[in-house]
Amino acid sequence: MSTGNLHGVVNLDVAGATISRHLYGHFAEHLGRCIYEGFWVGEDSPIQNTAGVRDDVVQALKEISIPNLRWPGGCFADEYHWMNGVGPREERPSMVNTHWGDVVEDNSFGTHEFMQLCELLGAEPYVSGNVGSGTVAEMSDWVEYLTRSGDAPMSRLRREHGRTEPWKVPFWGIGNEAWGCGGNMTAEQYTQLASQFATYTRNHDGNELYRVAAGPNKDDYHWTETLMKSISALGGPVADRKHNGWQALSFHYYTHASDDWQHKGSATEFDAEEYHRTILNAWRIDEIVRGHARVMDAYDPEATVGLVCDEWGTWWDVEPGTNPGFLFQQNTLRDALVAGLHFDVFHANARRLVMANIAQTVNVLQAMVLTDGAKMVLTPTYHVFAMNAGHQDATSHPVQVVSSDARYRGEVGEYATLTTSVSSREGSALVSLTNLDASNGGTVRLDLRGRDWQVATAKILAAPSLQAHNTVQDPSAVAPVAFDGARREGDALVVDLPPHSFATVELTLG
Repeated sequence: MSTGNLHGVVNLDVAGATISRHLYGHFAEHLGRCIYEGFWVGEDSPIQNTAGVRDDVVQALKEISIPNLRWPGGCFADEYHWMNGVGPREERPSMVNTHWGDVVEDNSFGTHEFMQLCELLGAEPYVSGNVGSGTVAEMSDWVEYLTRSGDAPMSRLRREHGRTEPWKVPFWGIGNEAWGCGGNMTAEQYTQLASQFATYTRNHDGNELYRVAAGPNKDDYHWTETLMKSISALGGPVADRKHNGWQALSFHYYTHASDDWQHKGSATEFDAEEYHRTILNAWRIDEIVRGHARVMDAYDPEATVGLVCDEWGTWWDVEPGTNPGFLFQQNTLRDALVAGLHFDVFHANARRLVMANIAQTVNVLQAMVLTDGAKMVLTPTYHVFAMNAGHQDATSHPVQVVSSDARYRGEVGEYATLTTSVSSREGSALVSLTNLDASNGGTVRLDLRGRDWQVATAKILAAPSLQAHNTVQDPSAVAPVAFDGARREGDALVVDLPPHSFATVELTLG
């Protein structure tokens, strides 16, 4: 049984935390067809490209204001040795990608190609360094190669490879999933290494690194506490980041329809029970973010250390007939609703959560775009990013819930079906709303106080079924359209949402 009404109050004259644009970050790993065929087709490809990077994908991502891109992994990062991916492509040694399909990687897409991609996208690079099988010296040299000018050894090598000026690289990952594919370490083992590796990833020529320690899997709060204790144990204020060298810690969380890792469920063929289990699991992101934030607050009440969710999204069984190691899955309206829910959670926790990276950008897991040769399809999840772009770097305004009977109650559990968030910038505000109810419409009533306002425009993302998805044959099966379900009643914004839908309402502020 479901009901669907939410009444909330929003004070538009009271500023909450800034919603960092980096919460809308992306992730591109050497996995399946994400890099090769997805981003990189080579200069000689008949697919339109700029220096080997396909133009249609770049343009699509620029239109959603992609703020950062994480690379080269993922699990791949901790077996990647960057020196194999620089210099003339025909001279680069190959390697075996043991994690993803056991295929041979020829390293034709390496450091220079990635940095060029970021420049084309207008995105800031987030490089994941190799802690699992790499050395401190190797990571230190990579930072020097990327960011130092002058006559340093790595600067000279970079110039020999055709790049005179150093790049700006703001984000640096100190390994990946050290608890698993990044080394199967304990929290205590990794904490010692994180301090050592971070110490030798130095700031060169004004490039200030924001170092991200590899944090826990899901709700492993012990891992987070171990990292945070390592700061306080050294003495001095937490804000003095010179103590341990890293400025943030990450965690990963994926959403499935099943607790069986080997059978996560189909991306497109799922029933009502699987949908409800999916949303129950998606809601766990709120519990997990708040849990890590509580641990961090105990050691860092001023929130000087950032929390990063640099892998999130839905993970289904691969599409039939595709390589199991390539993680190619379709993307339905269900995935879009999971994204809408995640963003409302991210916005509500913007004080501590500083970055998030959906997995992954092209052709892998919950992708923005799917490619088929020269053709490209925008996914329902892409449209959520596009509709929510106005939240990037905007001021959040917390929604104080007065009452809500919008809940699903069933055999698999119980969850809230209506969720919303509000932000503003200059003379406008953006309200995003998600109705997770599979069968029933819902009404959101927000009393907007402290500013004059008017409804400007509204859009909705919906479809006849939760299983609806876009294909080359039908690329607009799930696409945003103008929405007439938002209106002003007195001082309240009232939005009537159909079942399983995501909407945004833009307001003009006086």
